[in-house]
Amino acid sequence: MTRKLRVGVIGAGIAQRHLAGYNWNKDLFEVPVLCSLDEDRGRQAVAEFGVGEFTNNVETLFARDDIDIIDVSTPPDSHFEFSKRAIEAGKHVICEKPLFGSIADVDKMVEIVAKTDRKFMPIFQYRYGSGLQKLKRLIELGLTGKPFLTTIETHWWRGPAYYDVPWRGKWASELGGGLLGHAIHAHDMLNYVHGACAEVFAYGETLVNKIEVEDTMALSIKMANGSLAALSMTLGSRKEISRLRFCFADMVAESILEPYTMGRDPWVFTAGEPEHQAKIDSALAQYEVAEDGYTRQFELFHDAIVNDGEPPVTLEDARNSLELVTAAYYSQRTGQPTQLPITANHPLYTSWLP
Repeated sequence: MTRKLRVGVIGAGIAQRHLAGYNWNKDLFEVPVLCSLDEDRGRQAVAEFGVGEFTNNVETLFARDDIDIIDVSTPPDSHFEFSKRAIEAGKHVICEKPLFGSIADVDKMVEIVAKTDRKFMPIFQYRYGSGLQKLKRLIELGLTGKPFLTTIETHWWRGPAYYDVPWRGKWASELGGGLLGHAIHAHDMLNYVHGACAEVFAYGETLVNKIEVEDTMALSIKMANGSLAALSMTLGSRKEISRLRFCFADMVAESILEPYTMGRDPWVFTAGEPEHQAKIDSALAQYEVAEDGYTRQFELFHDAIVNDGEPPVTLEDARNSLELVTAAYYSQRTGQPTQLPITANHPLYTSWLP
């Protein structure tokens, strides 16, 4: 019989997407309690998703011995403290993006988790769209050839009303702007396909709204695997799109343009020669479709816990994405290319906040 894992959720905003993911995995998870300081929103989520109970006292979650996992879905500035306390209380942890406010915090969490038998999973659910998974499969089969260039566009719209929420648009509470909070999923997909970045040059500005943090950026990147990437992010696009395009020696992979589900089918995979196109088409015909998004990531985390395996998304994965952010902020401020990895002697290692 499948072992059900019990999840205590902190938060009532993005947490509702998580609750939907748990409900799609009812044979694997149950959610006995949700904690939120926003009582109206929290009680609404409890009722809508069939959560056992509501509390506004986070201390009770850490103290409970009937919870296996703490799900941290709160504003970014609270992620590290809640995650640390959950691990120290003997719980596994799921934590929303952006994970923490520095590379130093990621490295500290690696040390904290290493002293326990607990598992920690950052959220990067976009990885599990079937379009991106098909690209990963073609790479594994050796059908793509050498990587040349990746272009990623995260062009969304966020007007003044979005920033009416008190913690948004501020360095101290949101920890960053569109690069950190919006484009980070697409940029994780770059790392997921190609591995770590080697050098970043970035321009960033606040052009769209009267906020502290950036809302428009352009990045040029050298990848550690030798390929190049061009990333653009704006929250000032009246037509919202997300676009990923991967150019390899033997084929090109192109995502759909839907802004919030760009990892999903139908992606287009175009080979240079008819014979090679036939091999790609044959491989794709054998692809086994699975769940995607939070549903798939939670399913894989359940397997990692019950079978003592590696989480599907690791702290090292989150470090890669936050290294890109750190390097981009440093390049933006200095006007110079920034080398990666970001180590303890880097000026922004302990914080990129101005």
